[in-house]
Amino acid sequence: MEYNRIYYNFLLALGLLVVSRPAGAQVVDSNEVARIINVLASDQMRGRAALSTDIAKAADFIAQEFSDADLQPYNKNDYRQSFQVTKVSQAFQTVHIGDRELAPEDFLIVGYASEIAWDNSSTIKEVAIKQGENFSERFRQIVRNSPEDNIVWVDPSFAPMLARFKKMFPKDNVLPQTDSNQPTPTKVFVIKPASTDDFKIEAKNMVTNFPLFNVACVIPGKSKANEYVVFSAHYDHIGILDSQGQDSIANGADDDASGTTAMISLAKYFKQQDINERTLIFVAFTGEEIGMFGSKYFSTNIDADKVVAMINIEMIGKDSKFGPNSLYVTGYQASNLASLMQENLAGTPFKFHPDPYPQQNLFYRSDNAVLAALGVPAHTFSTSQIDKDEYYHTVKDEISTLDIKNITSSIKAIAKGVTGIISGAQTPTRVEKLKE
Repeated sequence: MEYNRIYYNFLLALGLLVVSRPAGAQVVDSNEVARIINVLASDQMRGRAALSTDIAKAADFIAQEFSDADLQPYNKNDYRQSFQVTKVSQAFQTVHIGDRELAPEDFLIVGYASEIAWDNSSTIKEVAIKQGENFSERFRQIVRNSPEDNIVWVDPSFAPMLARFKKMFPKDNVLPQTDSNQPTPTKVFVIKPASTDDFKIEAKNMVTNFPLFNVACVIPGKSKANEYVVFSAHYDHIGILDSQGQDSIANGADDDASGTTAMISLAKYFKQQDINERTLIFVAFTGEEIGMFGSKYFSTNIDADKVVAMINIEMIGKDSKFGPNSLYVTGYQASNLASLMQENLAGTPFKFHPDPYPQQNLFYRSDNAVLAALGVPAHTFSTSQIDKDEYYHTVKDEISTLDIKNITSSIKAIAKGVTGIISGAQTPTRVEKLKE
Protein backbone atom coordinates (compact mmCIF):
# COMPACT_ATOMS: atom_id res chain seq x y z
CA MET A 1 0.00 0.00 0.00
CA GLU A 2 2.79 2.43 0.91
CA TYR A 3 4.55 1.68 -2.40
CA ASN A 4 1.34 2.29 -4.35
CA ARG A 5 0.74 5.62 -2.58
CA ILE A 6 4.29 6.80 -3.35
CA TYR A 7 3.97 5.74 -6.98
CA TYR A 8 0.59 7.54 -7.24
CA ASN A 9 2.11 10.75 -5.87
CA PHE A 10 5.07 10.39 -8.26
CA LEU A 11 2.75 10.18 -11.26
CA LEU A 12 0.67 13.07 -9.99
CA ALA A 13 3.74 15.27 -9.60
CA LEU A 14 4.76 14.53 -13.17
CA GLY A 15 1.28 15.37 -14.48
CA LEU A 16 0.94 11.89 -15.95
CA LEU A 17 -2.07 10.67 -13.99
CA VAL A 18 -5.21 10.90 -16.13
CA VAL A 19 -7.66 8.75 -14.16
CA SER A 20 -10.08 11.57 -13.36
CA ARG A 21 -10.39 12.95 -16.90
CA PRO A 22 -13.15 11.96 -19.32
CA ALA A 23 -12.32 9.45 -22.01
CA GLY A 24 -10.42 10.99 -24.90
CA ALA A 25 -9.26 14.04 -22.93
CA GLN A 26 -5.58 14.92 -22.96
CA VAL A 27 -3.35 16.89 -20.65
CA VAL A 28 -1.83 20.09 -22.00
CA ASP A 29 1.20 18.88 -23.91
CA SER A 30 4.44 20.88 -23.91
CA ASN A 31 5.26 19.79 -27.46
CA GLU A 32 1.95 21.20 -28.66
CA VAL A 33 2.56 24.40 -26.70
CA ALA A 34 5.97 24.71 -28.37
CA ARG A 35 4.48 24.15 -31.82
CA ILE A 36 1.89 26.90 -31.43
CA ILE A 37 4.21 29.52 -29.94
CA ASN A 38 6.92 28.82 -32.51
CA VAL A 39 4.49 29.67 -35.30
CA LEU A 40 3.11 32.81 -33.62
CA ALA A 41 6.59 34.16 -32.85
CA SER A 42 8.20 33.16 -36.15
CA ASP A 43 9.76 35.67 -38.55
CA GLN A 44 7.00 34.82 -41.04
CA MET A 45 4.55 36.66 -38.78
CA ARG A 46 6.73 39.79 -39.10
CA GLY A 47 6.05 41.04 -35.58
CA ARG A 48 2.23 40.98 -35.80
CA ALA A 49 1.74 44.76 -35.85
CA ALA A 50 -1.97 45.60 -35.65
CA LEU A 51 -1.73 48.36 -38.26
CA SER A 52 0.02 46.12 -40.78
CA THR A 53 -1.44 43.62 -43.20
CA ASP A 54 0.99 41.13 -41.61
CA ILE A 55 -1.43 40.71 -38.69
CA ALA A 56 -3.78 38.71 -40.93
CA LYS A 57 -1.32 35.80 -41.00
CA ALA A 58 -1.50 35.43 -37.23
CA ALA A 59 -5.28 35.82 -37.23
CA ASP A 60 -5.64 33.10 -39.85
CA PHE A 61 -3.38 30.76 -37.89
CA ILE A 62 -5.37 31.23 -34.67
CA ALA A 63 -8.65 30.72 -36.51
CA GLN A 64 -7.31 27.52 -38.08
CA GLU A 65 -6.30 26.22 -34.64
CA PHE A 66 -9.85 26.83 -33.42
CA SER A 67 -11.31 25.20 -36.52
CA ASP A 68 -9.07 22.14 -36.27
CA ALA A 69 -10.27 21.66 -32.69
CA ASP A 70 -13.91 21.90 -33.85
CA LEU A 71 -14.48 25.00 -31.75
CA GLN A 72 -17.52 27.12 -32.56
CA PRO A 73 -16.89 30.63 -33.95
CA TYR A 74 -17.90 33.40 -31.59
CA ASN A 75 -19.16 35.61 -34.39
CA LYS A 76 -21.73 33.43 -36.19
CA ASN A 77 -19.79 31.67 -38.96
CA ASP A 78 -16.61 33.71 -38.64
CA TYR A 79 -13.85 33.44 -36.06
CA ARG A 80 -12.96 37.05 -36.77
CA GLN A 81 -14.71 39.82 -34.86
CA SER A 82 -14.04 42.66 -37.28
CA PHE A 83 -14.24 46.41 -36.82
CA GLN A 84 -12.56 49.51 -38.19
CA VAL A 85 -10.41 52.27 -36.76
CA THR A 86 -9.18 55.49 -38.28
CA LYS A 87 -5.44 55.86 -38.78
CA VAL A 88 -4.08 59.41 -38.80
CA SER A 89 -0.54 59.74 -40.17
CA GLN A 90 1.54 62.89 -40.43
CA ALA A 91 2.21 63.91 -44.04
CA PHE A 92 4.09 67.16 -43.38
CA GLN A 93 4.36 69.93 -40.79
CA THR A 94 6.05 73.30 -41.04
CA VAL A 95 6.17 76.39 -38.85
CA HIS A 96 7.59 79.72 -40.10
CA ILE A 97 8.23 82.75 -37.91
CA GLY A 98 8.90 85.66 -40.20
CA ASP A 99 11.13 84.27 -42.92
CA ARG A 100 12.67 81.60 -40.63
CA GLU A 101 11.55 77.96 -40.69
CA LEU A 102 11.68 76.42 -37.23
CA ALA A 103 13.57 73.22 -36.51
CA PRO A 104 11.25 70.22 -35.88
CA GLU A 105 12.17 70.08 -32.19
CA ASP A 106 10.96 73.67 -31.68
CA PHE A 107 7.28 72.90 -32.24
CA LEU A 108 4.73 70.15 -31.60
CA ILE A 109 1.35 69.79 -33.30
CA VAL A 110 -1.27 67.81 -31.41
CA GLY A 111 -4.45 67.05 -33.32
CA TYR A 112 -6.13 64.96 -35.99
CA ALA A 113 -7.34 67.58 -38.49
CA SER A 114 -6.73 66.53 -42.08
CA GLU A 115 -5.19 69.94 -42.82
CA ILE A 116 -4.41 73.26 -41.15
CA ALA A 117 -3.11 76.51 -42.62
CA TRP A 118 -2.81 79.27 -40.03
CA ASP A 119 -1.14 82.64 -40.08
CA ASN A 120 -1.33 85.89 -38.12
CA SER A 121 -4.61 86.76 -39.85
CA SER A 122 -6.31 83.58 -38.61
CA THR A 123 -8.77 83.78 -35.74
CA ILE A 124 -6.92 81.22 -33.62
CA LYS A 125 -6.83 81.72 -29.88
CA GLU A 126 -3.29 82.23 -28.61
CA VAL A 127 -2.29 80.99 -25.15
CA ALA A 128 1.04 80.61 -23.38
CA ILE A 129 3.12 78.41 -21.12
CA LYS A 130 5.11 80.92 -19.14
CA GLN A 131 8.45 80.68 -17.43
CA GLY A 132 8.11 79.24 -13.93
CA GLU A 133 4.89 77.33 -14.65
CA ASN A 134 4.67 73.54 -14.37
CA PHE A 135 5.17 72.62 -18.02
CA SER A 136 3.73 69.08 -17.86
CA GLU A 137 0.64 70.15 -15.93
CA ARG A 138 0.00 73.14 -18.15
CA PHE A 139 0.51 71.04 -21.29
CA ARG A 140 -2.10 68.51 -20.11
CA GLN A 141 -4.57 71.25 -19.21
CA ILE A 142 -4.36 72.78 -22.67
CA VAL A 143 -4.64 69.46 -24.54
CA ARG A 144 -7.46 68.04 -22.43
CA ASN A 145 -9.55 71.01 -21.40
CA SER A 146 -9.50 73.52 -24.21
CA PRO A 147 -12.25 72.79 -26.78
CA GLU A 148 -10.85 75.11 -29.45
CA ASP A 149 -7.84 75.42 -31.72
CA ASN A 150 -4.85 77.03 -30.02
CA ILE A 151 -1.41 78.35 -30.76
CA VAL A 152 0.56 77.86 -27.57
CA TRP A 153 3.61 80.09 -27.19
CA VAL A 154 6.09 78.17 -25.00
CA ASP A 155 8.72 80.04 -23.02
CA PRO A 156 12.22 79.23 -24.40
CA SER A 157 13.25 77.86 -20.99
CA PHE A 158 11.03 74.83 -21.76
CA ALA A 159 12.69 74.03 -25.11
CA PRO A 160 14.23 70.76 -23.82
CA MET A 161 10.87 69.69 -22.38
CA LEU A 162 9.02 70.38 -25.62
CA ALA A 163 11.64 68.45 -27.60
CA ARG A 164 11.24 65.49 -25.20
CA PHE A 165 7.44 65.56 -25.49
CA LYS A 166 7.70 65.58 -29.27
CA LYS A 167 9.74 62.37 -29.20
CA MET A 168 7.02 60.72 -27.11
CA PHE A 169 4.18 61.58 -29.50
CA PRO A 170 3.73 58.98 -32.26
CA LYS A 171 3.67 60.01 -35.90
CA ASP A 172 0.71 57.70 -36.41
CA ASN A 173 -2.40 57.89 -34.25
CA VAL A 174 -5.38 55.60 -34.12
CA LEU A 175 -8.94 56.63 -33.32
CA PRO A 176 -12.06 54.54 -32.83
CA GLN A 177 -14.16 55.06 -35.92
CA THR A 178 -16.98 56.44 -33.80
CA ASP A 179 -14.67 59.34 -32.88
CA SER A 180 -13.06 59.89 -36.27
CA ASN A 181 -15.72 62.22 -37.65
CA GLN A 182 -15.93 64.32 -34.52
CA PRO A 183 -14.21 67.73 -34.72
CA THR A 184 -11.06 67.69 -32.63
CA PRO A 185 -9.18 70.85 -31.69
CA THR A 186 -5.61 71.27 -32.86
CA LYS A 187 -2.95 72.56 -30.48
CA VAL A 188 0.30 73.89 -31.89
CA PHE A 189 3.02 74.34 -29.27
CA VAL A 190 5.81 76.67 -30.46
CA ILE A 191 8.92 77.91 -28.70
CA LYS A 192 8.10 81.62 -28.37
CA PRO A 193 10.15 83.91 -30.66
CA ALA A 194 10.99 87.52 -29.97
CA SER A 195 7.99 88.55 -32.06
CA THR A 196 4.80 86.56 -32.72
CA ASP A 197 3.29 89.01 -35.18
CA ASP A 198 4.29 87.16 -38.34
CA PHE A 199 3.83 83.38 -38.36
CA LYS A 200 2.67 80.69 -40.74
CA ILE A 201 1.76 77.15 -39.69
CA GLU A 202 0.93 74.41 -42.18
CA ALA A 203 0.25 70.72 -41.57
CA LYS A 204 -1.43 67.85 -43.30
CA ASN A 205 -2.47 64.42 -42.04
CA MET A 206 -3.33 61.37 -44.08
CA VAL A 207 -6.60 59.97 -42.70
CA THR A 208 -7.51 56.39 -43.63
CA ASN A 209 -9.86 53.73 -42.33
CA PHE A 210 -8.12 50.54 -41.28
CA PRO A 211 -9.66 47.12 -40.53
CA LEU A 212 -8.83 45.32 -37.27
CA PHE A 213 -10.08 41.98 -36.03
CA ASN A 214 -10.17 39.94 -32.85
CA VAL A 215 -10.21 36.16 -33.26
CA ALA A 216 -12.63 34.32 -30.99
CA CYS A 217 -14.41 31.05 -30.38
CA VAL A 218 -16.98 29.83 -27.89
CA ILE A 219 -17.87 26.65 -26.00
CA PRO A 220 -21.59 27.00 -25.16
CA GLY A 221 -22.56 26.34 -21.57
CA LYS A 222 -25.14 23.85 -20.40
CA SER A 223 -27.18 24.80 -17.34
CA LYS A 224 -25.78 28.36 -17.13
CA ALA A 225 -25.35 29.26 -20.80
CA ASN A 226 -26.13 32.95 -20.19
CA GLU A 227 -23.19 33.32 -17.82
CA TYR A 228 -19.81 33.81 -19.49
CA VAL A 229 -16.21 33.10 -18.57
CA VAL A 230 -13.72 34.84 -20.87
CA PHE A 231 -10.16 33.65 -21.54
CA SER A 232 -8.07 36.15 -23.46
CA ALA A 233 -4.68 37.31 -24.67
CA HIS A 234 -3.55 39.87 -27.24
CA TYR A 235 -1.96 38.49 -30.38
CA ASP A 236 -0.61 41.75 -31.81
CA HIS A 237 2.90 43.05 -31.16
CA ILE A 238 4.98 45.96 -32.48
CA GLY A 239 6.08 44.72 -35.90
CA ILE A 240 9.29 45.83 -37.63
CA LEU A 241 11.80 48.03 -35.80
CA ASP A 242 15.06 49.68 -36.74
CA SER A 243 17.58 46.96 -37.52
CA GLN A 244 19.77 45.65 -34.70
CA GLY A 245 22.52 43.79 -36.48
CA GLN A 246 20.69 41.67 -39.04
CA ASP A 247 17.42 41.51 -37.06
CA SER A 248 14.57 43.99 -37.35
CA ILE A 249 11.56 41.81 -36.47
CA ALA A 250 10.13 42.23 -32.98
CA ASN A 251 8.77 38.69 -32.72
CA GLY A 252 6.94 39.21 -29.44
CA ALA A 253 7.51 35.65 -28.21
CA ASP A 254 6.75 36.48 -24.59
CA ASP A 255 4.63 39.55 -25.41
CA ASP A 256 2.21 38.01 -26.07
CA ALA A 257 2.64 34.88 -28.16
CA SER A 258 3.03 33.10 -24.82
CA GLY A 259 -0.38 34.27 -23.58
CA THR A 260 -2.05 33.63 -26.93
CA THR A 261 -0.65 30.11 -26.94
CA ALA A 262 -2.08 29.59 -23.47
CA MET A 263 -5.50 30.84 -24.54
CA ILE A 264 -5.56 28.51 -27.59
CA SER A 265 -4.39 25.58 -25.46
CA LEU A 266 -7.10 26.23 -22.87
CA ALA A 267 -9.77 26.37 -25.58
CA LYS A 268 -8.71 22.99 -26.90
CA TYR A 269 -8.44 21.53 -23.40
CA PHE A 270 -11.91 22.55 -22.27
CA LYS A 271 -13.39 21.46 -25.59
CA GLN A 272 -12.07 17.97 -24.80
CA GLN A 273 -13.12 18.11 -21.16
CA ASP A 274 -16.75 19.11 -21.86
CA ILE A 275 -17.34 20.05 -18.22
CA ASN A 276 -18.45 23.67 -18.51
CA GLU A 277 -21.89 24.65 -17.26
CA ARG A 278 -21.13 28.29 -18.05
CA THR A 279 -20.37 29.49 -21.58
CA LEU A 280 -16.64 29.85 -22.28
CA ILE A 281 -15.35 32.52 -24.66
CA PHE A 282 -11.78 32.43 -25.92
CA VAL A 283 -10.54 35.58 -27.63
CA ALA A 284 -7.26 36.79 -29.13
CA PHE A 285 -7.38 40.57 -29.01
CA THR A 286 -5.84 42.87 -31.59
CA GLY A 287 -4.61 46.40 -31.02
CA GLU A 288 -3.50 46.06 -27.39
CA GLU A 289 -0.16 47.65 -28.21
CA ILE A 290 -1.78 50.75 -29.75
CA GLY A 291 -4.50 51.39 -27.18
CA MET A 292 -6.41 48.17 -26.40
CA PHE A 293 -8.75 48.66 -29.35
CA GLY A 294 -9.66 44.98 -29.64
CA SER A 295 -10.70 44.55 -26.03
CA LYS A 296 -12.57 47.86 -26.10
CA TYR A 297 -14.59 46.73 -29.11
CA PHE A 298 -15.24 43.31 -27.58
CA SER A 299 -16.34 44.83 -24.28
CA THR A 300 -18.81 47.22 -25.89
CA ASN A 301 -20.43 44.30 -27.72
CA ILE A 302 -21.09 42.02 -24.77
CA ASP A 303 -23.30 42.38 -21.70
CA ALA A 304 -20.71 42.90 -18.96
CA ASP A 305 -23.24 41.90 -16.29
CA LYS A 306 -23.28 38.38 -17.78
CA VAL A 307 -19.49 38.00 -17.65
CA VAL A 308 -18.71 36.08 -14.46
CA ALA A 309 -14.93 36.21 -14.85
CA MET A 310 -12.17 37.12 -17.28
CA ILE A 311 -8.77 35.46 -17.23
CA ASN A 312 -6.44 37.55 -19.37
CA ILE A 313 -3.01 36.01 -19.96
CA GLU A 314 -0.04 38.28 -20.63
CA MET A 315 3.64 37.29 -20.86
CA ILE A 316 4.06 33.93 -19.10
CA GLY A 317 7.24 32.79 -20.86
CA LYS A 318 9.67 33.01 -17.96
CA ASP A 319 9.77 32.52 -14.21
CA SER A 320 8.13 35.26 -12.18
CA LYS A 321 10.02 36.92 -9.34
CA PHE A 322 8.41 34.29 -7.09
CA GLY A 323 10.17 31.47 -8.99
CA PRO A 324 8.73 28.42 -10.78
CA ASN A 325 5.13 27.30 -10.27
CA SER A 326 3.80 30.79 -9.84
CA LEU A 327 1.76 33.44 -11.59
CA TYR A 328 0.92 36.88 -10.30
CA VAL A 329 -2.51 38.40 -10.73
CA THR A 330 -3.07 42.10 -11.36
CA GLY A 331 -5.68 43.73 -9.16
CA TYR A 332 -5.53 40.66 -6.91
CA GLN A 333 -7.56 42.25 -4.10
CA ALA A 334 -10.18 43.80 -6.38
CA SER A 335 -12.12 40.52 -6.44
CA ASN A 336 -11.69 37.04 -5.01
CA LEU A 337 -11.14 35.38 -8.41
CA ALA A 338 -7.50 34.46 -7.71
CA SER A 339 -8.22 33.14 -4.21
CA LEU A 340 -11.05 30.95 -5.54
CA MET A 341 -8.72 29.58 -8.19
CA GLN A 342 -6.07 28.94 -5.54
CA GLU A 343 -8.55 26.78 -3.61
CA ASN A 344 -8.72 24.46 -6.60
CA LEU A 345 -4.92 24.12 -6.57
CA ALA A 346 -4.80 22.81 -3.01
CA GLY A 347 -2.17 20.10 -2.71
CA THR A 348 -0.12 21.39 -5.65
CA PRO A 349 3.03 23.55 -5.46
CA PHE A 350 1.53 26.21 -7.74
CA LYS A 351 0.53 29.57 -6.31
CA PHE A 352 -1.21 32.70 -7.57
CA HIS A 353 0.43 35.78 -6.04
CA PRO A 354 -0.69 39.41 -5.81
CA ASP A 355 0.87 41.71 -8.40
CA PRO A 356 4.34 42.67 -7.08
CA TYR A 357 4.48 45.81 -9.23
CA PRO A 358 1.62 48.02 -7.97
CA GLN A 359 3.51 51.14 -9.00
CA GLN A 360 3.20 50.02 -12.64
CA ASN A 361 -0.63 50.11 -12.47
CA LEU A 362 -0.77 46.89 -14.50
CA PHE A 363 -4.41 46.20 -13.57
CA TYR A 364 -5.50 48.92 -15.98
CA ARG A 365 -2.75 48.51 -18.59
CA SER A 366 -3.83 45.29 -20.29
CA ASP A 367 -6.93 43.93 -22.00
CA ASN A 368 -8.68 43.05 -18.76
CA ALA A 369 -9.02 46.76 -17.99
CA VAL A 370 -12.17 47.59 -19.94
CA LEU A 371 -14.31 44.83 -18.47
CA ALA A 372 -12.80 45.42 -15.01
CA ALA A 373 -13.94 49.04 -15.24
CA LEU A 374 -17.46 47.70 -15.87
CA GLY A 375 -17.40 45.59 -12.71
CA VAL A 376 -16.26 42.25 -14.12
CA PRO A 377 -13.75 40.19 -12.09
CA ALA A 378 -11.29 40.64 -14.96
CA HIS A 379 -7.63 40.12 -14.12
CA THR A 380 -4.37 39.58 -15.96
CA PHE A 381 -2.25 36.54 -15.11
CA SER A 382 1.47 37.00 -15.79
CA THR A 383 5.02 36.08 -14.86
CA SER A 384 6.73 39.06 -16.47
CA GLN A 385 9.40 40.74 -14.39
CA ILE A 386 8.43 43.96 -16.03
CA ASP A 387 10.85 46.10 -14.02
CA LYS A 388 13.94 44.42 -15.44
CA ASP A 389 12.95 42.61 -18.65
CA GLU A 390 15.61 43.76 -21.12
CA TYR A 391 13.87 41.98 -24.01
CA TYR A 392 10.51 43.73 -23.63
CA HIS A 393 9.50 45.52 -26.85
CA THR A 394 12.78 44.72 -28.59
CA VAL A 395 13.84 42.39 -31.39
CA LYS A 396 15.35 40.16 -28.70
CA ASP A 397 11.97 38.89 -27.48
CA GLU A 398 12.59 35.53 -29.17
CA ILE A 399 11.52 31.93 -28.56
CA SER A 400 15.05 31.12 -27.38
CA THR A 401 14.53 33.30 -24.29
CA LEU A 402 11.42 31.41 -23.13
CA ASP A 403 10.85 28.39 -20.90
CA ILE A 404 8.24 26.16 -22.55
CA LYS A 405 7.87 24.08 -19.39
CA ASN A 406 7.04 27.23 -17.45
CA ILE A 407 4.37 28.18 -19.98
CA THR A 408 2.91 24.67 -19.88
CA SER A 409 2.77 24.56 -16.08
CA SER A 410 1.02 27.94 -16.03
CA ILE A 411 -1.58 26.73 -18.52
CA LYS A 412 -2.24 23.63 -16.43
CA ALA A 413 -2.56 25.70 -13.26
CA ILE A 414 -5.08 28.06 -14.86
CA ALA A 415 -7.04 25.09 -16.25
CA LYS A 416 -7.25 23.45 -12.85
CA GLY A 417 -7.77 26.69 -10.96
CA VAL A 418 -10.78 27.76 -12.98
CA THR A 419 -12.71 24.46 -12.85
CA GLY A 420 -15.05 25.59 -10.08
CA ILE A 421 -15.88 28.77 -11.96
CA ILE A 422 -16.64 27.18 -15.33
CA SER A 423 -18.70 24.44 -13.64
CA GLY A 424 -20.81 27.04 -11.85
CA ALA A 425 -19.76 25.90 -8.37
CA GLN A 426 -17.84 29.13 -7.72
CA THR A 427 -18.75 32.73 -8.54
CA PRO A 428 -16.16 35.48 -8.00
CA THR A 429 -17.06 38.75 -6.33
CA ARG A 430 -17.46 41.74 -8.65
CA VAL A 431 -14.88 44.48 -9.11
CA GLU A 432 -15.97 47.96 -8.08
CA LYS A 433 -16.97 49.85 -11.20
CA LEU A 434 -14.95 52.87 -12.19
CA LYS A 435 -16.86 56.10 -11.72
CA GLU A 436 -17.43 58.06 -14.91
